[in-house]
Amino acid sequence: MLGRLAKWLRMLGYDVEFMPDVPDIDILRRARAESRLLLTRDTALARRAGSLGVLLHHQELKAQLRELAERGLITGPRPETRCPLCNVPLRPVPKETVVDRVPPYVYQTQDAFYECPRCHRIYWAGTHWQHVQATWRELGWHEDDI
Repeated sequence: MLGRLAKWLRMLGYDVEFMPDVPDIDILRRARAESRLLLTRDTALARRAGSLGVLLHHQELKAQLRELAERGLITGPRPETRCPLCNVPLRPVPKETVVDRVPPYVYQTQDAFYECPRCHRIYWAGTHWQHVQATWRELGWHEDDI
């Protein structure tokens, strides 16, 4: 499964659909209909997808990200972060609107908050985002790319 990779790519602004319980034929149809690349670890599925198929050889997240970067399929973070669950672009929200929706410490220490318009989850650049940044640095992107 590539669910973790999908979440990371979404946080970095990439439009990624993840359909773990959908039959391969339906995934192929959607990829073709929307001209989407189909990332998979399944050799047969990648072959069936033809030019849209991208076979990932690694199981570990950093190696998968490196593999995509080396193929030129990702070039670093994009300006618009997406909800890691819904794949919808996040929108900035005023701090005062989240006072009852985030932990008190987070409210005190963070200034920028983002909301998913679909699931209404609130996001901020906390320790998880620092981990994302560290991973991108390991892959050769610079601070101003993140």
